[in-house]
Amino acid sequence: MFQIGLSKKRVPALVFATMVFVSGCDRSATPTSDKLQASEHTVASHQRMAETLDLAAQQDFDDARRGLIAAASGDVVVSAAGEKMWDASDYDFLQGDAPATVNPSLWRQAKLNNIRGLFQVEEGIYQLRGFDLANLTLIKGDSGWIVVDPLTTIETVTAAMAFAEQQLGKITVSAIVFTHSHVDHFGGAAGILSAQDAAEKNIPIIAPEGFIAEATSENVMAGPTMLRRAASIYGSALEKSATGHVDSGLGKQVIFGSTSILQPNVVIDKGQVNLVVDGVDFEFYNMPSSEAPAEMTFYLPRWKAFCGAEVLSHTMHNVLTLRGAKVRDALLWSNYIGEAIDRLDQVEVFFNSHHWPTWGHERIITQMQQQQDMYRFTHDQTLRLANIGYTPREIAAALKLPKSLAGNFHLRGYYGTLSHNSRAVYQHYFGWYDGNPANLDPLPPLHAAEHYVEFMGGADAILSKAAAYQARGEYRWVAEVLNHVVFADPDNRPAKAMLADAYRQLGYQAESSLWRDIYLMGVDELENGPPKMRSVASSAAFLNEVPLLEFMKALSVKLDADKAEGEALVINIRFSDLDQNFVLQVRNSVLYYREAATDPKADASLTLTKSMFLGLVGGQVSVLDMIKSDALKVDGSVLRLITFFSILGASNDSFNIVTP
Repeated sequence: MFQIGLSKKRVPALVFATMVFVSGCDRSATPTSDKLQASEHTVASHQRMAETLDLAAQQDFDDARRGLIAAASGDVVVSAAGEKMWDASDYDFLQGDAPATVNPSLWRQAKLNNIRGLFQVEEGIYQLRGFDLANLTLIKGDSGWIVVDPLTTIETVTAAMAFAEQQLGKITVSAIVFTHSHVDHFGGAAGILSAQDAAEKNIPIIAPEGFIAEATSENVMAGPTMLRRAASIYGSALEKSATGHVDSGLGKQVIFGSTSILQPNVVIDKGQVNLVVDGVDFEFYNMPSSEAPAEMTFYLPRWKAFCGAEVLSHTMHNVLTLRGAKVRDALLWSNYIGEAIDRLDQVEVFFNSHHWPTWGHERIITQMQQQQDMYRFTHDQTLRLANIGYTPREIAAALKLPKSLAGNFHLRGYYGTLSHNSRAVYQHYFGWYDGNPANLDPLPPLHAAEHYVEFMGGADAILSKAAAYQARGEYRWVAEVLNHVVFADPDNRPAKAMLADAYRQLGYQAESSLWRDIYLMGVDELENGPPKMRSVASSAAFLNEVPLLEFMKALSVKLDADKAEGEALVINIRFSDLDQNFVLQVRNSVLYYREAATDPKADASLTLTKSMFLGLVGGQVSVLDMIKSDALKVDGSVLRLITFFSILGASNDSFNIVTP
């Protein structure tokens, strides 16, 4: 779904989003109440949607409540630093019919995701839902409990497991299953089992091939940008209210806290692998490069139960997440679902890593076929239109799901959307260029904005014309036009105010939780500036398991090419506690790294522990403090070593997005 991150004040080269708390508490400018109202055009948009969907349908609510053993408590979960991470009462406003400020379809999904507690899926299969963005599943084995996807953070999994033990008695972990490489499905692992206990007791830790590499690398090199964009799509600075954040589509919200990871000792590296885990038969199905680069599903013959991980869910998912990631393969995704259907001729229970289960063979197969068809439709129709000359923006505007699919709530765009998924398919095959020479080498946004404003007669003339379009409810056009004015003149308060109003109404109209939060976070930036990132203490339980190679990758993309101009350096970095050595070479403003024996011709050699290296890279330890420390050793030129660290650029995870 999303990745982990640290702020630039902690470990700028390695950004993991769950490590960051995004503060909206110090926002001084609060919009007046009249600005927060839905416009008549937004109300009309909601009415049109309500007329096309059976919003009163109760089957999903019945399924979401089925098997409830105990409703979740309203306890507040706080981090070790005392920061509030989760408060169920934040969502007490989700009562009754949808207000005018929330898309009625999204409101329905938000209410479903607010059904929280411990649920019995079948005798021996239980789920904790609503303690985090994802679900934690417990499967009763012969000697203990098999834990599937132990949530995002140590704090939330600790709270969830304590609640489960109140109902089920003492839970002894006999195995852990990680279905895929997104942090909301493994980050809490150390909250239920330490790496030492796992090793000493030889507890199976099962994951798909590539899990560790993908879990630790997807955001390492692109971390700061992905973190900043994640703050936008998850509405991290927004209040929880009918005019702010209401849901994240997959669950209530992203949780920020301490993360961890455990090294798998059982790897699923074939299409199907059958294992007996603590007396329970599992059929694991490896599905790499689907919803996650490393992902698997599994079938439990004893219960005729299928876990679809995040390959399947009660929403249209992202072919390319808006926080940024590698493009997913919609065709392969669809094919994997088809392969699963062929295997599941006896299935009677269907549960996933998010949302609520489905019961009954025919209902399950129908749901899976519809999800399969949705991803295949997106793939095939995008290519069909591209092959007759449509550009990504034209395809996004033209595509509509067929009526046979569009009316199904589990295919609605609460998380992904057909609009941005079609662009992702286009990007997968053709890249960013749409073939129009005007878009081959356009001016950068700031310079283009200045020319647009001049060309259109100046800011005042644009504002006057934009007001007429705003009054007609043409918010998308107003946003496109006023974006140029704000970039050309970021101090133009009337332009920022009108643009904020347009974004607000677009947010209120959005069915996608991500689109809603993106628009409303745009409002927040226009009125208050970019969100302030405050990092929670990084988790040694996670960082200690991250391979050093990943940190070296991060260093290579931190090299400031201008500062490195003309520099030629060779540096040894030896990790005394791990008996590993890396040789780093700078030439032609490029940093290369390799794990190798110490280079005797290096300009300098640095010997230190991994923890000190993380402190150095993260900014907690300065280069001068490092050199003075008795905990490390420097051989060769101290000056050249200082030069090396001085050419590493700074990160910025609080940069502007809707303003220049």
